[in-house]
Amino acid sequence: MNAAEEQPLVRVALVEDARWERALARALARVKGPTDLAILFASGLYAESLPELVHRAYEESGVRLLIGCSGQGVIGQGEELEETAALALMTLQLPGARLRVVRFTQALVEECERAEEWHTRLGLSPEEVKAWLILADPFRLDSEALLEGLARAYPHCPIVGGLASAHPLLQRTFVFRNGNVFGEGGVGLALGGPYTILPLVSQGCEPIGEPWTITSVRGNLVETISNRPAYELLLETLQELPPFMQRRARHNLLVGLAANEYRESFGRGSFLVRPLIGVDRLSGGLAIGAMPRVGQTIQFQMRDASTADMDLRDALERAREELRDREPVAAILCTCNGRGMNLFDTPNHDAEAVEHYLGPLPLVGLFCSGEIGPVDGRPFLHGFTACMALLVRLA
Repeated sequence: MNAAEEQPLVRVALVEDARWERALARALARVKGPTDLAILFASGLYAESLPELVHRAYEESGVRLLIGCSGQGVIGQGEELEETAALALMTLQLPGARLRVVRFTQALVEECERAEEWHTRLGLSPEEVKAWLILADPFRLDSEALLEGLARAYPHCPIVGGLASAHPLLQRTFVFRNGNVFGEGGVGLALGGPYTILPLVSQGCEPIGEPWTITSVRGNLVETISNRPAYELLLETLQELPPFMQRRARHNLLVGLAANEYRESFGRGSFLVRPLIGVDRLSGGLAIGAMPRVGQTIQFQMRDASTADMDLRDALERAREELRDREPVAAILCTCNGRGMNLFDTPNHDAEAVEHYLGPLPLVGLFCSGEIGPVDGRPFLHGFTACMALLVRLA
């Protein structure tokens, strides 16, 4: 085999068409050639035709493996197609790669308690897997339990992905494995051989105030922070901001819980960001979208279009520095369906930012119901986040 044949080869197609047959035909024409793996994201507007669409994509592309899911919108290189009938298709020929596409069910997640059970049920040892791409149904699978199980079984593997989505009027999502479509559960690509994933996670937030220690909790209620009523400390944090920051923060407040308590310092990217749900006026506690712990570090966060833009650009700059002279093979972008035109003033925001910082990189993606990516090395389920898997070849 000569050097050219040993190089990875990636082709991408992004097609918008009300008729899925025409969209698929055009996409297949653009990705024609030898291939090991296909990644397919298809609009939820094609829901009734997805079984035939996916089967035909698998058969006519000639791939060994296919993974994908439905999306409220789909993404290609530099372009985002939101809430329209479209599909994004990537084919990859990866010499030397060890690839497996597996199926997850709720029963599997509940039955596998120990790492060894995951290895046996999936037929994959830790040595065979260098990274995971996960796509899952948001309604009928405990995705957080799935991530916890995979993190135990494959502790050194980056885990990136997203939850399938659909048109807002359709409460049905679908995941794809080879030529089959499933209305529940999840699918995962186990990546091995001379390839891995460099994960990028942009939670779109800016810390405000300073880090504090949680001193009393009750369920999801943070009662006291540094032995003071949590709501009192929140008001004080807001009052100490400049007036223009107070206006920005008023309707965009969240909380950040430290993912790793052993860090010497905390900043953007150190926290798992969760929603601020409400205030218990009697106790002065704050209800949050997580189960906090006494002793955990907490810092209030602000999210709006400006901070989301800044945070993504910072994350892309860090990724570019980490890559150094390495050229990524491809990228899979999972961005929240609350981003896009719902958040930014211009279309194609995230896709164009990726292209600006990383060049004309082959990219596919979708707008998700939740995003999967690591914070301080541990995989979490996020919201309003952009998570990206950069496929890189090992030296």
